Amino acid sequence: MRTMRIDVENLKKLREDRALSLRELAQASGVSHTTIWDHERGKEGAHPRTIRLLARALGVTPRELMAKGE
Repeated sequence: MRTMRIDVENLKKLREDRALSLRELAQASGVSHTTIWDHERGKEGAHPRTIRLLARALGVTPRELMAKGE
């Protein structure tokens, strides 16, 4: 499966703007808090499903979480 790059700065900003902890976003999205933490720290390659789940929980479109050029 192809992976996509997440805009790590935007992911963290969106989470913090909503006053969500990593664990709260994990619970809301169904993505583990360690995976979210990894992506906020620059881990490359998120599965499209992960991006969709995070976007839904943050109330944004998946494109808003994707790095420029994806």
